[in-house]
Amino acid sequence: MDLDASTLTSALAPLLADQDLDLYDLELSKQILRVYVSTTEGVTLEQLATANQTISLFLDEHDPFTSRYTLEVTSPGVERRLRTPVHFAGAIGEAVRIKTTPEHSAERRVEGELLSADETGVSVRAEDDTIVTLSYDQIEKARTHFEWGSTAKPSPSRGGSPRGKRRAPQHARERIITP
Repeated sequence: MDLDASTLTSALAPLLADQDLDLYDLELSKQILRVYVSTTEGVTLEQLATANQTISLFLDEHDPFTSRYTLEVTSPGVERRLRTPVHFAGAIGEAVRIKTTPEHSAERRVEGELLSADETGVSVRAEDDTIVTLSYDQIEKARTHFEWGSTAKPSPSRGGSPRGKRRAPQHARERIITP
């Protein structure tokens, strides 16, 4: 029997809760079942391994798929996808990047601090200090954003010579020959 993502979520959430893990999200695409688990303190490798075993045993017992599949159990990461009202509510106060739908009349991309989220939509303080309010149907993609720090200095091996511009090799220079 094939199961949809909603049914799998309902079945797996209590199993993971017994291990003090939250089922953050679940993706079912092609032949990959990707399960995202989280805790308020972050997920350890041991917790991921235990969750993987638990989910694998459940799937072996219930055999929900008619074809082969790959199971991946992971954390949502620092820059995690925001898809549901619960995801957005959990990210209040964090930096977010939102791509709006083409029909949305404002800017196509909104970046800033997530101020609020409810069942109908979100409010974001954009980088220019304006407040942008979006309904969920105006959001195409959204994720939290982590500022990774300053950018690295250019490396001489990547064309960022500290001595300035590199000179073109002699054979690459243009020569004009007149008759």
